[in-house]
Amino acid sequence: MPALNKVQLIGYLGKDPESRFTPNGKKVVHFSLGVTRRWKSGTESREATDWVNVEAWERLGDTCQQYLKKGSLVYLEGRLKTDKYEDKGETKYFSKVVALGMQFLDKRSADEPVMAVEEEAVEYEA
Repeated sequence: MPALNKVQLIGYLGKDPESRFTPNGKKVVHFSLGVTRRWKSGTESREATDWVNVEAWERLGDTCQQYLKKGSLVYLEGRLKTDKYEDKGETKYFSKVVALGMQFLDKRSADEPVMAVEEEAVEYEA
């Protein structure tokens, strides 16, 4: 049976990207992305922000760490992944987006290039 696992988001970074290395030496970068929804309730305009945890691997992670900072506006494509961990004997689950492509949307000066980065869809370790 066919399946689809694709996430597309536009939002602002909530903090500077942070990197770490797996035991096998692969670099992974983590950051949070705030995606704001706006709607009208009667005559009143309302908004709410959803915070999404994102991880980017290898070359894409390098690019994110080099060019992104808290407040950066980005378009992100990726896949949804659910992980689990143990906390005081209880199994807890959390979801995150594994970034596969990213495009900077911040306003830039005339001498800065437009940049888009994409990764091949490969299986990364946890």
